[in-house]
Amino acid sequence: MMRRRRGGIVRMAATTAVIAGTAGAVQHHQQQKYAAQDQQQAEAQAYEAQQPAPAAPAADDPMAEVQKLAQLHAAGVLTDEEFAAAKAKALGI
Repeated sequence: MMRRRRGGIVRMAATTAVIAGTAGAVQHHQQQKYAAQDQQQAEAQAYEAQQPAPAAPAADDPMAEVQKLAQLHAAGVLTDEEFAAAKAKALGI
């Protein structure tokens, strides 16, 4: 003869409550994690917005201009004559 387990419904209800409670706790933890990530991202964006843009090399800097011209000359974009003329102009000669 088979014995019938007692408390089957109670045990099933308790198991369901534990599972539901665990799922609720996990969901709450995820919400907190995502909220913290959103806050960090907003703070990072606000910080970046406050930072000045990186300065480009000044057009008045003759050495930067000569270096740029030298790269163009080495790449074959400028001829020897063009490079010499542009360099003299950049240096104010």
